[in-house]
Amino acid sequence: MDFLEKIETDLSSAFIQNGYIIQPCENQSALERIRNKTVDLATNFLGVPYPTDPGVFLDEIVSVLPLTKLNFFRLHIISGLMAESWFREAYFSCARSLVETIVGNELVMQRNIGFSIQIPGDNSSLLPLHSDSWGSECSPFEVVLWIPLVDCYRTKSMFILPPDADAKWREKVQDFAGGGTESLYQAVEPELKWLEVPYGKVVLFTPTVMHGNRINQESTTRWSMNIRFKGLFTPYSDKRLGEYFAPIAVRAASTIGMKFTMPGGFDD
Repeated sequence: MDFLEKIETDLSSAFIQNGYIIQPCENQSALERIRNKTVDLATNFLGVPYPTDPGVFLDEIVSVLPLTKLNFFRLHIISGLMAESWFREAYFSCARSLVETIVGNELVMQRNIGFSIQIPGDNSSLLPLHSDSWGSECSPFEVVLWIPLVDCYRTKSMFILPPDADAKWREKVQDFAGGGTESLYQAVEPELKWLEVPYGKVVLFTPTVMHGNRINQESTTRWSMNIRFKGLFTPYSDKRLGEYFAPIAVRAASTIGMKFTMPGGFDD
């Protein structure tokens, strides 16, 4: 039996078939708040005035940011965002109904944030072809909510290997042990899907399939964030509850059940 509504069934089928869903942000004001705070932190670090057009400022950050300061700059922004009490709830609100449809409504959320600033031509911020679930750290029950702060396309975005192709190549991964990740990338490259995600849209994808990025060959800088979600009661790997993940939605029946203890005397 399947009691999901049609829209839930359609979204679920698309996610299973493609490995991802791209849709408009569900809370545009929250996204604007996140981007504005990011720009505020950036201008504070660089000692420059707040721009009239935040999107252009982020796109063209290379004009005011020395590459030698990129990592310190990125860490400054991450710590600044995480210090805001509203940030995590705002991030979740950008795709709350989508996450609940795909994952469930009792959820844990990654405690920290993944944050990428990929300057054109820079090879220091690459995430080579990989599948998170191949190792012991990532549970296959996780999903990643990926949100760009600028228009992302072609090499300014990320790629994903669709599930059918991923299953095919996964069986052949051992054949590329000698050539490394790059040789595997060259083999699967014709089947990769580069995600086109303009600012104002979000991506939810499964990290069980191969994905990653390449050197940004476009003329402007990529800014994107990612945070993982999973069902509260789904299996955990090395990234454990309370350490890597924190609960954000626990229902009353679960709270009662987890606290319940049987009275004595029933084993007599």
